[in-house]
Amino acid sequence: MKGPAIEIVGLGHKYNDILVLHDVDLSIDRGEIFGFLGHNGAGKTTTVNILTTLIRPTLGRALVNGHDVATERRLVTADIGYLPSEVRMYPHMTATENLTFFAELSGVEKAKHAVAETLEYLDCSDLADRRVGSFSTGMRQRIGIAQAIVHRPSVLFLDEPTAGLDPSGIRQLRRTILDLNRDLGMTVFMNTHQLSEVSRVCTTIGVLSRGELIYKDSMEATTRRFPDETSLEDIYVQMEGSPA
Repeated sequence: MKGPAIEIVGLGHKYNDILVLHDVDLSIDRGEIFGFLGHNGAGKTTTVNILTTLIRPTLGRALVNGHDVATERRLVTADIGYLPSEVRMYPHMTATENLTFFAELSGVEKAKHAVAETLEYLDCSDLADRRVGSFSTGMRQRIGIAQAIVHRPSVLFLDEPTAGLDPSGIRQLRRTILDLNRDLGMTVFMNTHQLSEVSRVCTTIGVLSRGELIYKDSMEATTRRFPDETSLEDIYVQMEGSPA
């Protein structure tokens, strides 16, 4: 498949006549792990909601694997996985029951086999027969990732994936993202404000400020551009204070 995994051109969005995204242009190559940075209210989640077809953009276009998110919704959803900031599942059902239900909805053939294979890949087969209502935040997120990848999407969206996780859960998530990218070739779009995680896993970053994309470059180029900064937080503050 040719072309970028994600392409955004002149994207804008309004809520009740309030512009929350303004003329955003962004291209993400296949195989990238992209960190989308910005403070709460910057417009990150709105962007992810548009790219995952949950809302239609007010202005501009957004393409995933060459398919328009507004006019080719089914083609987009068939080829993406999405882990929201709050994982929602049926608490009275086991992990396997939840995942099989969602896999069948996605049209996965031999859904139970695909679920078992996915749980084994994520090293959480021990959770298969336990009810989701008894899970910790970290356990729920692991099953949420399983749900997002059970149909083997080529693009994976993660919305604030470290929220509520303890240090052990964050390390595990980091390994999972790197494994999915390396083993399955997934392009990963990670919406976050955790700069430390971006520095450890992302190949490219973008910074959104008050609905405008003010910076986009490789992680390597970013650290070269700010050689005298002692932390990514300092770099982020400097980015927010100056144009790209």
